[in-house]
Amino acid sequence: MSIKSLIRTIPGYPKKGIMFRDITTLFEDPEGLRDVIDSFAAEFQDQKIDMIAGIEARGFVIGPAVALALGVGFVTIRKKGKLPGETIGVEYDLEYGSDVIEIHKDAVKPGSRVLIMDDLIATGGTALAAIELIEKVGAEVAGCAFIIDLPDLGGAQKIRDRGVDEFHLVEFEGD
Repeated sequence: MSIKSLIRTIPGYPKKGIMFRDITTLFEDPEGLRDVIDSFAAEFQDQKIDMIAGIEARGFVIGPAVALALGVGFVTIRKKGKLPGETIGVEYDLEYGSDVIEIHKDAVKPGSRVLIMDDLIATGGTALAAIELIEKVGAEVAGCAFIIDLPDLGGAQKIRDRGVDEFHLVEFEGD
C-alpha cells in the first residue's frame, strides 16, 4: 500500500469545510510506518544532519525514529511553558491570535545542522517559527520534512521562499 492510501480523511473536523488528514491510521500500519521512517532516512542520510527537531506533537512521533535511523540526536520544540529548563521562544501568528513555541536553550549546539520535522505543512506558521527558533540558538536549519503537504495553503512554498529546503512524502489538494 502507498503511504497516501493509509492516511484517513475526516470531513468537517475540527470544523465544517475542513478535510482533516489523519495520520493515526498510517501509524497503526507497521509497514506504512516503516515506509515513512525509511523514506525520510533515505532522503537525509547523506546531508550531514546533526540533530532532528520535532515540532509538538506529531513531530515527536516521527522525529525520534528518523533520528535513530540516521544515528543523530532528537530535540523537542514545544508550546510555551511545557519545557522545564531554560528556554528560548518565538511568537508566531495563528489564524486568530498568536502562539509561542520554545526549545531548551542548550538543546542544540551552535553550528549544528538541524532537520525540523512535523507531520503536516499547511500555512507554514509553526514551521517558520521553528526555523527562526533553531537559528536563534545559533544552529543551521538543514531543512524541513513533513509527511503531508497541503500545497493550496502555501506553507511549503513559504519555507522554500525563506531559503530553506522542504521535503514531504505526499500531497493533498484542498484544505
